[in-house]
Amino acid sequence: MFSLTRYCLFLSIFLTFVLIPFPKAIAAEEIILKYSMLRQSIPVEDLTVFCETGETSSALSYFLRLANQKPENVKNTLCRKIPVNGVMLSKILNNPFGEFILDGFAQVITTPTQKASRESLRGAVVTSALKDNNLSIMEVAQNYPTTEVHLNGDRLMEIYKKMEGILGSLPF
Repeated sequence: MFSLTRYCLFLSIFLTFVLIPFPKAIAAEEIILKYSMLRQSIPVEDLTVFCETGETSSALSYFLRLANQKPENVKNTLCRKIPVNGVMLSKILNNPFGEFILDGFAQVITTPTQKASRESLRGAVVTSALKDNNLSIMEVAQNYPTTEVHLNGDRLMEIYKKMEGILGSLPF
């Protein structure tokens, strides 16, 4: 029999979840770009505008000059989309082969502490791919589940080519 106490407990738990708003999901706000000895924090907003319009913020322009990188090359690497099937990619990344792939990518796109990079990267990749069945390094960085994400600029092109090669060979 359903007692009044159980009913009140159920009602209080239900109302707690309905009335208290859930906190906003954590997403990257800053991207730490690293090239050789250089390190620069760039707001995700600046890089998003860069991907959409090609316009560079003063901080990004300065950093690219110091790193001797052409904005067009960086934009092409960060922003170019690779078509994928998000559901299939999620299945692939949740097995030992997928973990192997993620471990390689996690050397380029990492958490601030370098811990749980594989899990964070998997979440960001799957979120990005499920949204529109496309994947870009910038989109993965935007969906990274920490407020800060680190990108190893020296290896960005290498990782993009690997990502494109691996994803291009999968049966999507």
